[in-house]
Amino acid sequence: MPLVMETGRMVRVVDGDTYDVLAGGVVRRVRLLGVDAPERDQPYGKQAADSVTRLLRPAQLVLLTRHGVDIYGRTLGAVCLPVAGQPALALDSLLVVRGWAWAWDPNHRIAGRAAQQVEAQRAGRGLWKCGVSQAVPPKLWRTFHSEIKRRYRVGCTW
Repeated sequence: MPLVMETGRMVRVVDGDTYDVLAGGVVRRVRLLGVDAPERDQPYGKQAADSVTRLLRPAQLVLLTRHGVDIYGRTLGAVCLPVAGQPALALDSLLVVRGWAWAWDPNHRIAGRAAQQVEAQRAGRGLWKCGVSQAVPPKLWRTFHSEIKRRYRVGCTW
């Protein structure tokens, strides 16, 4: 699928890396490429989603670049916030810089993405607040059964 760029309006923040965006008269569930934020039921999941909600008020104008569709029917893409007189803010980079998502760039297409995560870890931002060893990647979290999840929810507190 060729890249499609369009403007849209934020409808809802589903979680840290998934949003409902109204674009072209259609509400699309958009999954950000290049990052993986904690699941809502995971430690730091609510905080990651809340950090995006504070940025994206309902009906917020956004720039959407669609890259295709995943196996769940979600639009894969990039979401940017227009800023008057400046380059648009890319939500994927913002999440990594603020420590609310893991950088996921296996082909190293995004210059500096890994360095953004390392800096967030060093600074103890977001989910890195309690150290790298306390942060469970969402891909691993999804494989845990309820007893293991219960144990991980205890420990580092805000």
